[in-house]
Amino acid sequence: MSDIAPHGLHHVTAIASDPQRNVDFYTQVLGLRLVKRTVNFDAPGTYHLYYGDAQGTPSTLLTFFPWQGVPPGRQGSGLTTATAFSVPPESMGWWQRHLTGLGLEIDGPHTRDGEEVLTLRDPDGLVIDIVAAPGDTRSGWDGVARVPAEHAVRGLYSLTLSERLPEATAEMLGGLLGMRLQGENGDRARFAMADGGAGAVVDVAADSGPRGLQAGGTVHHIALRAPDQATQARWREELIDAGLRVTEILDRQYFTSIYFHEPGGVLLEIATDRPGFTVDEPLLELGRSLKLPPWLEPDRDQIAAALPKLRVDEPASSS
Repeated sequence: MSDIAPHGLHHVTAIASDPQRNVDFYTQVLGLRLVKRTVNFDAPGTYHLYYGDAQGTPSTLLTFFPWQGVPPGRQGSGLTTATAFSVPPESMGWWQRHLTGLGLEIDGPHTRDGEEVLTLRDPDGLVIDIVAAPGDTRSGWDGVARVPAEHAVRGLYSLTLSERLPEATAEMLGGLLGMRLQGENGDRARFAMADGGAGAVVDVAADSGPRGLQAGGTVHHIALRAPDQATQARWREELIDAGLRVTEILDRQYFTSIYFHEPGGVLLEIATDRPGFTVDEPLLELGRSLKLPPWLEPDRDQIAAALPKLRVDEPASSS
């Protein structure tokens, strides 16, 4: 029997187009902190931007590969089609006013699976849900004046995988990946990790429509939490023994990772909680400058010259 039991969501990585527009939306509109400005280690000609809480805690992270000129993708089966963040229940009215006041189109608030949800899209079309989440004790990031601390996003809440054959995906999540079925509602099934609270939920939705197209405004992959590299290595062997094609353990500087696909095609990652984002810059300076892993440092000048300049407004605490 498998002992794989992820602690929750680690991060979500999506595809964007214009990096400045991406930074402006996620730092100023959603009020997240840019905790790391680095590059795609496999394609260093583009940024890899990480957003989260004050220190980039696992389960708060949404990251992007912003490729200039990338064509728009298409939501559909075989993709992660919604990324949900949690906010305090009493903040939903504030978020509705905040988003509409900025001219954004929103759907809701509406009730789904017993939860109050606001749905919007980022500038590239990525679907974002804001969920009223009672009991989420994470503090979020209070460094943006236009998002008061009491209303700040607390972190990731859940993900939605759209699947043509949801039973196969459900079998992997509930079997090999150690999640438990928390509930079913129509064509949706909810799977929980750890205590099943905010940041530890995956929804599987049946989708008989066209297969999605991964490009701008879609999720590239999702990552689950492993407590340490020794556990990650043991889980990797279990996945291989179960017949999956799994990558080697890859050094992502701020965590180590393995990757594999679930039956419907979504790319999954298992990432370690450590060493974290302060391994190469102080907490108060996270995200302010371009950071590169040691093996890319010899090419810093060439890499930096090829990247567009980014402007990130200095934090201004609202508390």
